[in-house]
Amino acid sequence: MENTILLIDCPDEKGLIFKITGLLYKNHLNIIENSEFVDKNRGWFFMRTEFTGFFPEKPLLEELREILPTGSTIKLTQKEQKKVVLMVTKEHHCLSDLLVRNYFKDLNMSVEAVISNYMILDKIASKFDIPFYYVSHENRSREDHEKYIHQVLSELDFQYIVLAKYMRILSPEFIAKYPNQIINIHHSFLPAFIGASPYAQAFERGVKIIGATAHFVNEDLDQGPIIAQNILPVAHSHSASDMALAGKDVEKNVLAKALKLVFEERVFVSGNKTVIFD
Repeated sequence: MENTILLIDCPDEKGLIFKITGLLYKNHLNIIENSEFVDKNRGWFFMRTEFTGFFPEKPLLEELREILPTGSTIKLTQKEQKKVVLMVTKEHHCLSDLLVRNYFKDLNMSVEAVISNYMILDKIASKFDIPFYYVSHENRSREDHEKYIHQVLSELDFQYIVLAKYMRILSPEFIAKYPNQIINIHHSFLPAFIGASPYAQAFERGVKIIGATAHFVNEDLDQGPIIAQNILPVAHSHSASDMALAGKDVEKNVLAKALKLVFEERVFVSGNKTVIFD
């Protein structure tokens, strides 16, 4: 029997946990994992509940709406693989890592396609029998290039787009088509060392740590809700190329961690922040 995941976020009030768990018990459902959090600044309640048992979905949702405050968001979902499209440019480390994880089913995902503005990484995708779409940006405006990408995406069945080191800026119009569906890996603790040659910038500043940030993409470029971050200590003896090499490991691990959380339905987006039940 597949586990079912119940996600609720709503205005906070007394007795919510009792009401929700009691309703599940009344419907002969067995809770196997439960997490909750209250954002006291907003007065907002978040709850993730994983349970087993057979139930008619529509009546259960109606019962939940009856006991929850106005303005509640309720989601019922199974532990099913998320369909994903990967977008890349030239760097292979994140793509290679995700394709290996996908092959061995280490993440709760199914990679449906790879899209790139270069042909450099097509052979990696072909080794794993993943469709590769080349959409060149040469002699095209950003809007025109994105139109062709959108045409490819419109023919694919997917739930998330992962920017696995896709090194072109997406327009707000493109991003708006996929709200909270685009996940990016960034080469620093945002917003430090943005733009080109981040490791050269870090080297010049003599930093003692390098890091990576995985986040949802919104219209503010690299300012979207953060999902996962990590760091790695470095010293004066590290060159910029040493930092870049070490940084690749941090990037791919942070991205994989973020995707695991999202694909297991452990992430709530709350404004420009996230609530995560790890």
